[in-house]
Amino acid sequence: MLQRIQTIWTLLAVLAAVFLFITGQDVVISDSIPLLNIGCMVLVITGALSIFSFKNRKRQILLNTISIIINALLIGVLAYWLLNLSGGIQIPEKGIEPIFPLIAVICLLIANVYIRKDERLVKSVDRLR
Repeated sequence: MLQRIQTIWTLLAVLAAVFLFITGQDVVISDSIPLLNIGCMVLVITGALSIFSFKNRKRQILLNTISIIINALLIGVLAYWLLNLSGGIQIPEKGIEPIFPLIAVICLLIANVYIRKDERLVKSVDRLR
C-alpha cells in the first residue's frame, strides 16, 4: 500500500537527498573520494527500498534507521566543510547543504512513528482473531 502516510514522509526524505546531491556539487571534502555524492546515492537507494518494502514493516524501520544514521554523518561532514571554508560561517553565503540532511532526519523519524503505529494496529487486529 503505497498510499500510506509513512510513504509520503519517506519520499520527502528521498527528495531531500536528491536536492542535496544537486546543490552539493560544489562541496569538496576530500579530493579523491566524492563522499557527498556516494552518501546521497546510498540514501536514495535505501529510501526507495524502504518505500517498496511496505509489506515488511520491520525492514522499513531498519532501512529508515540506516538512512537516519547516514544523514547524521552527512550533517557532521557538511558542518566540518562549512567550518573549514574561509570567511567564517555565514549561512546565506555558504549554502543550504546542511539543511537537507536535517529535513531528511525529521521526515524519517516521523515515518518511523507511523510505521510503528501500523505495526501496533496489525498486532491488535491479529489478537482479535
